[in-house]
Amino acid sequence: MRNDNRAADEPRPIRVEFDAQPHADGSVLMTMGGTRVLCGVSVEAGVPPFLRGTGRGWITAEYGMLPCATHSRGRREAVTGRTGRTYEIQRLIGRSLRMMVDLQDLGETTLRVDCDVINADGGTRCASITGAALALRQALDRMTAGAALAVLPPILPVAAISVGIVDGEVLLDLDYAEDSRAEVDANFVMAGDGRWIEVQCTAEGRPMQPELFG
Repeated sequence: MRNDNRAADEPRPIRVEFDAQPHADGSVLMTMGGTRVLCGVSVEAGVPPFLRGTGRGWITAEYGMLPCATHSRGRREAVTGRTGRTYEIQRLIGRSLRMMVDLQDLGETTLRVDCDVINADGGTRCASITGAALALRQALDRMTAGAALAVLPPILPVAAISVGIVDGEVLLDLDYAEDSRAEVDANFVMAGDGRWIEVQCTAEGRPMQPELFG
């Protein structure tokens, strides 16, 4: 029996609030159970040096947790410097979002995505990816409406979810209590057409049987 009485394959309640940041070009407050992430997109002229002159755009992401997002206050990374975990997660978010659109269709424009965790109860990277993808779509719609893009490019929907093995049972969308006891912890980033974008899977208690991926 799960803490919230969900079925093993049942995700937590999801709520999406658009325009959570009115000054952003696209923004979403993404809620998955007790996890809440504020995702904002800023459109900037120009691209990193390695893309100048190519006609290609760029999508990048930054990720962070507010000090009181977890059970005990964490120090701001503006003071301590970003951790390896932060770099790993924001690179994952960026890679996932770049699968949504052909960067050639953006011209030499950068879309910078900020994901700030307001409350962490497991699955923060998955909530960040899903919320950021929705905010990015909103920003692209507005770029087209405002003539920054001549036409709306083809967009591949992207979302992410966690899966874990807890007490020998495969569970979908782990909360913090489940994640902290998981024998295996995995994150799946998928496209709307069913293709996989990225799979992260780590055995934390014991090795996983390969048949579980069948």
